[in-house]
Amino acid sequence: MKIIAHLSIMIGKSLVIILLHGCLHAATNADFNSNLPIIVIDTHGQKILNEPRIVAHMGIVDNGVGALNSPFENYNGYDGPISIEYRGDSSQQFPKKQFAIETQDSLGHNVNVSLLGMPPENDWILYAPYSDKSLMRNVLAYKLSRDLGHYASRTRYCELVLNGEYAGIYVLMEKIKRDRNRVAVAEMDSTDVEGLGLSGGYIVKVDKRAGENVDGWQSPFPLYYPNANGPRPFYQYHYPKPDEILPQQAEYIRDFIYQFESMMSKPEYDDPAGGMWTALDMSSVIDFVIVNEVSRNVDGYRLSTFLYKDRDDRNSRLRVGPVWDFNLAFGNADYYAASLINGWQIEYFMKDDYFNNGGDSFMMPFWWGKIWDSKRFQNKLYQRWAEVRRTVLDVEILMSYIDETALELQQAQERNFDTWPVLGQYVWPNYYIGHSYQDEVNYLKTWIQNRIEWMDDHLQFSPALVNDRTAAVGEMNFRLWQNYPNPFNASTSIPLLIDSPTQLQINIYDARGRWVRTLADDYYERGSTEMIWDGRDSGGRDVASGVYSVQAKSPTLRRSIKVVMLR
Repeated sequence: MKIIAHLSIMIGKSLVIILLHGCLHAATNADFNSNLPIIVIDTHGQKILNEPRIVAHMGIVDNGVGALNSPFENYNGYDGPISIEYRGDSSQQFPKKQFAIETQDSLGHNVNVSLLGMPPENDWILYAPYSDKSLMRNVLAYKLSRDLGHYASRTRYCELVLNGEYAGIYVLMEKIKRDRNRVAVAEMDSTDVEGLGLSGGYIVKVDKRAGENVDGWQSPFPLYYPNANGPRPFYQYHYPKPDEILPQQAEYIRDFIYQFESMMSKPEYDDPAGGMWTALDMSSVIDFVIVNEVSRNVDGYRLSTFLYKDRDDRNSRLRVGPVWDFNLAFGNADYYAASLINGWQIEYFMKDDYFNNGGDSFMMPFWWGKIWDSKRFQNKLYQRWAEVRRTVLDVEILMSYIDETALELQQAQERNFDTWPVLGQYVWPNYYIGHSYQDEVNYLKTWIQNRIEWMDDHLQFSPALVNDRTAAVGEMNFRLWQNYPNPFNASTSIPLLIDSPTQLQINIYDARGRWVRTLADDYYERGSTEMIWDGRDSGGRDVASGVYSVQAKSPTLRRSIKVVMLR
């Protein structure tokens, strides 16, 4: 093997580390085999900082489903430079750190690559579950949102070896950014300063002002606060980035959000022929509320809340999402009533008790309360809940997924908790403290079952509004028919009828909810069409036998079918 010009000598558990071409050779505590992919990062003796980023080397060992991986094998999933820094806000207090990484070439230019089967990009996150001892909460919330038909960060479990030391179970995740495979709004450049080009796309967020390159504007409207003179929400530019957004673009999105807030402050905001029903993509709002309420997310609506707007010819409405940051959800927080299975988290943030009894300054924008108070919205929420309770939120399906994930993590979690011995210990802000990994998994399952049962009993429907035209979840602008043949072997045809011109994206997911391939992402005129799936994934590899989900979505509608591959 050819030796790269790098030698690290360490004291303690890691005595000698020599990085050879394509694999790690060392006497370390990282001598193990795993059913999870293994990521090996070497910083060449440099200390990782909150900022600026440093240049390091990353290798990935991924021998595929059912195969074991060792950090001493050749890197077959990635082998090259990265830039890396710490990320997160509250999580930086924990000894197990999260990292933001960018894949690069030898000259330091960002390079889009596919990691662990996810679509190519250069911005990635290594999320470090620490206070969430089930190791699942973020992964589960993002899966629920994707299964509801929206983009949310794709995830893959892995184990990390950092500078020759075992670092635990991590989750490789997509960073939220504009990309055809992430938040698929129109790309903007320096020429988009007027007309249609100026109308999108944009991504903004409501969050803490943490990290570098944070800028935005203060709303003139108060947060949901009894005092009209109270604090105002701060909207942050996310795309275009604060240091890249042009003055005309910044002015456009500020004015767009102002017009939306102004409309929401008026009595007629709930007019079924206008108001929020034409300003918002209501399907995104409803599903965002469902994910945040079924998980009773203590940060919901007020932190890590993204909004995005596409170019007007693609979709002129404001959309909510992607969902983000659920490590304190699903009963994992001991404050703001978030551990309770009864009650609405959004209503908790609307009560005087929250403001008068130590509530922090991170409050949700007032328009969330206006949306929640709408009986028309409650009807749509009820209807959508009834629909997804038979599919995505079927308790048996959810419990099976959690059990399967726990089984997948069974061996790796032992190494993780040997390295980070937090089982049986309070880690901020745990409500429940289990003494074993299985205790933590059982608590998560029981909490979700009880929460769904409570929501079943307390979602309300107003019969007087049953004929309201806003009752439909989305405009019926396409129809997705069952594939043929089904089951299939070599290939299958998926017919569609486009009722009105629309942007349409069609994705394939496996039974675990993992993205397999994008069949289409284009604008379609009215008429009949069909998609052919040849049974291969995004890398051209034949998929295994099993049940797969074909999910089609337009800006206002989502549909899915199940297809069966038999090899």
